[in-house]
Amino acid sequence: MKATIIIPNINGKGWLKDSIESVYAQTEQDFHLIVVDNGSTDESLEQARSYCGRPNFTLIENGKNTGFSHAVNQGIALAGSEYVVLFNNDAFAEPDWLEQLIRTADRDERIFAVQSLMIRHFERELADDAGDYVTWMGFACKTGDGRLASRYAKQKRIFSACGGAALYRKRILDEIGVFDENFFAYFEDVDLSWRANNAGYKCVLCPAARCYHICGASTGAVRYNAFKSRQSGRNSILLPLKNEPALMLLVNALPLLAGYLLKCYKFHKQGFGEAWDAGMREAFAILREGKLGKRPFRLRDLPHYLRMEVWMIWNMVPYLWYRLVIVPLKLK
Repeated sequence: MKATIIIPNINGKGWLKDSIESVYAQTEQDFHLIVVDNGSTDESLEQARSYCGRPNFTLIENGKNTGFSHAVNQGIALAGSEYVVLFNNDAFAEPDWLEQLIRTADRDERIFAVQSLMIRHFERELADDAGDYVTWMGFACKTGDGRLASRYAKQKRIFSACGGAALYRKRILDEIGVFDENFFAYFEDVDLSWRANNAGYKCVLCPAARCYHICGASTGAVRYNAFKSRQSGRNSILLPLKNEPALMLLVNALPLLAGYLLKCYKFHKQGFGEAWDAGMREAFAILREGKLGKRPFRLRDLPHYLRMEVWMIWNMVPYLWYRLVIVPLKLK
């Protein structure tokens, strides 16, 4: 089996069926499809059950919301394929999407993740996500959000693949670990890609693998709400602490502190301060309990750590351009 495709679902009645149908319409048919339902209370669970008679289809019913990371890890645990592909329940793939992802990964054994070009479903001239990145101040951001999709026509190396529509090499997942379930939702994909980068592997954007994404359909968080704010409050603290060696954290302490203070101010001004603070308390509890799961420092990985440090500093340039010129950051 070449690929295992995993679709996590919660209350996706308006889009899950079309998402699944777009997967079954692929030119590449050597795959197993797993839908992991996280306690849906709408018709989407019945929609998923209707596929149970099809070959190479598995439905996992959790009965409650166990979080994105736990749900996809359940699918990964069942995967016996060369690649694992994550696909959001509110995303819809072009027919050659999977073929293009696999073709890109097959070219280089050092490629860990291949990112789809995610395009806004209702504004199809605009990109939704062309790869994620982290700045020196600890901000995790999307490349291309709201910009012309035609800008992203060339394959390139990226900091992180977005788990909404990305392929991962199973062999490397077995080596570096799967999604960290401390990250209930959001930034878990950035954490995973960062781990792979630290180990010397690569993430790339494949613009020929196109899909259309509603974005935030299941969580209701196109931008931010209380749920997403709480996840951000916790995970934005855990992300650098887990992936930066101690010396890098020391060097980056001031920009990271400035970033946290700016985010804290922003969330409080926008009415989500209580949720943000709850997330931060959860992060500190994880640290106190020794559950961070930080990978040990390895001297042979020093060049990769240095690459990530330079990359995060450089990433301040596109971030500031986007926030000052393209979509100014609103603090009111």
